[in-house]
Amino acid sequence: MNMTKVDLNLEEGLHKYFGFDKFKGLQKQAIKSIINGNNTFVVMPTGGGKSLIYQLPALMLDGIAIVVSPLIALMKNQVDALRGISTEHGIAHVLNSSLNKTEIAQVKSDITSGITKLLYVAPESLTKEEYIEFLKKQKISFVAIDEAHCISEWGHDFRPEYRNLKNIINQIGDLSIIGLTATATEKVQEDILKNLRISDANTFKASFNRANLFYEVRPKTNDVQKDIIKFTRNYEGKSGIIYCLSRKKVEEIAQVLQVNGMKAVPYHAGLDAKTRARHQDMFLMEDIDIVVATIAFGMGIDKPDVRFVIHHDIPKSLESYYQETGRAGRDDGEGYCLAYYSYKDIEKLEKFLSSKPIAEQEIGNALLQEVVAYAETSMSRRKFLLHYFGEEFDEVNGNGADMDDNVRNPKKKKEAKDDVKKLLEVVKKTKEEYKSKEVINTLIGRENALLISHKIPQQEFFGIGKEKEDKHWMALIRQVLVAGYLSKEIEQYGVLKLTEEGDNFIKNSVSFMMTEDHFYDTDDDKSIITNAKKSGGVTDENLMKMLKDLQKSIAKKKGVPPYAVFQEPSLEDMTLKYPITIQELANVHGVGEGKAKKYGKDFIELIAKYVEDNDITRPDDLIVKSTGVNSALKLYIIQNTDKKIPLMDIARSKGIDMDELIKIMERIVYSGTKININYCIDETLDEDQQEEIYDYFMESDNDKIQDVMDEFDGDYDDNELRMMRLKFISEVAN
Repeated sequence: MNMTKVDLNLEEGLHKYFGFDKFKGLQKQAIKSIINGNNTFVVMPTGGGKSLIYQLPALMLDGIAIVVSPLIALMKNQVDALRGISTEHGIAHVLNSSLNKTEIAQVKSDITSGITKLLYVAPESLTKEEYIEFLKKQKISFVAIDEAHCISEWGHDFRPEYRNLKNIINQIGDLSIIGLTATATEKVQEDILKNLRISDANTFKASFNRANLFYEVRPKTNDVQKDIIKFTRNYEGKSGIIYCLSRKKVEEIAQVLQVNGMKAVPYHAGLDAKTRARHQDMFLMEDIDIVVATIAFGMGIDKPDVRFVIHHDIPKSLESYYQETGRAGRDDGEGYCLAYYSYKDIEKLEKFLSSKPIAEQEIGNALLQEVVAYAETSMSRRKFLLHYFGEEFDEVNGNGADMDDNVRNPKKKKEAKDDVKKLLEVVKKTKEEYKSKEVINTLIGRENALLISHKIPQQEFFGIGKEKEDKHWMALIRQVLVAGYLSKEIEQYGVLKLTEEGDNFIKNSVSFMMTEDHFYDTDDDKSIITNAKKSGGVTDENLMKMLKDLQKSIAKKKGVPPYAVFQEPSLEDMTLKYPITIQELANVHGVGEGKAKKYGKDFIELIAKYVEDNDITRPDDLIVKSTGVNSALKLYIIQNTDKKIPLMDIARSKGIDMDELIKIMERIVYSGTKININYCIDETLDEDQQEEIYDYFMESDNDKIQDVMDEFDGDYDDNELRMMRLKFISEVAN
């Protein structure tokens, strides 16, 4: 096969800068699109190698690439890693609010002199006039927007400041735009392309199958903490993350682990910023093994060797679950994803949602039911998860097909084609207007107000499946959805629709083998404990320990995470090849020339001495191991409240009234962002008044404004109480 010149340069660049000889999946095609100056859109799962897609072209093209990223920690990680592959410290820089004037001057100097190839910026930084004017004068190769799903109001991590990026980029110049995201839903993708005005972009959508991740769900019992301790002991010295929904539970689990001799720290928004940063650094530098965290942790972590992710509490959506489990095994090594499930936890989340506006409740509950379906299903979890993201998976021959508890411990199947036909006929005869719950009530003949109002109990098909329990029908609906005979209308919060395949099934029924779901809250269902495949490859454990000690020592001296020196697969490859020259080290998996020269001297000296002391015969041929393959309005409000602009002026400038402004601020604060409006509250309420309202919210079991009005019997008006509620949530909950 003839290689084009571009292909050849790419292969050379990949090896030179990153020490790899093969691209993974769609990396190469996406990189060629960028190098050819095209707008490019990349949808690729966590751990799929998105960063390299813009890093390699940035290093190879003339000029500087601007990378927009949402988190300071994420930028710092990537800059550290890039500096590790180059002798030039200024090859990559961060430009954000964490820098002082001297540091900013250094960044500008390195850019002007042509040293810098990648500039990581927060979206807020790009709004500064001085930066825009400076960047206008530079040669820019392209703009990459990482975590692009932050643009979409339909995304799980919406950031209003991302919505204005295209207008800012246009001020800098006519530049090609690269959007990258790990969110797979079609609606989010459409929103990103529309907002960035890159509908012509070359789109590369990778498979969301992470074949090296093992998925398991266990029933959540009173012994859950004992089970977590037992599980983590099997991973002594290895990195893991444990997610909990409440700060209290985070502290509790972290303490239990510490008492049991494990190196664990808590991480949540209630800790001060310095403590959070310290705990994150301890995890990155491998001073501790386990972080117990709320969902506030993880997005800024680019740690490749996380070996397990545990969900003590089931998350609120499958998007969150996929993102969080995706932090395991990013180096293609072992990743064990364990979730504990109890329907009581779902009921708590449903109760929390009941205080939200109706539309939010509907969406939240629809997402929750998908989580319930995933936890309770007895079919291949991988097939179920990928189906949710619009991808089909062969559960027999697909990559990673045996990597979940349901496949390893299958339940018995039974013929259900007659029941499938009954189910599909009920959906069709009720005019495809109902969600799963009403369809099941119709099948088993259970009357309720909705069905009575639609005169369903008078129909001949009412109760057609009453000989079976509702749990049987729910399990069947889930499996029929995955089989493609039904689809779920998300816009209508879960209404079941008949597909063309489903209509054909009614006319010509074929065999359908179903399995009953897991019912985790029953006494007879025992925990299924399984073992994922362990990653192999290390042939010399003694040398590996010595290399890891050296890796940590050099990392401490340089002030970088250990994996920024060499990643674990590179160390493993060293234990197989015993490189004793810089050239040999450059041929080790994931090293490359730059890294070998920068960090290699101590490593090859250690290995040479080890080889001599232990009389080791090195492999003759050191062949490189190939790799297998949200709205400007929010930003405006935050910036202007920071400047202490009167709220009435902010409302007028946007053509809205105070009531609407407060509603918008409530949405911002309840989504986890702090807003400081103390300057407004101080004008209307004195210290004692603020204290008694604050104390009410602290002691009350809900934050309903009508309840506060009743409590204070008209002493305060609606807006005063809503403002105090904003202050309370912002300070205590965020």
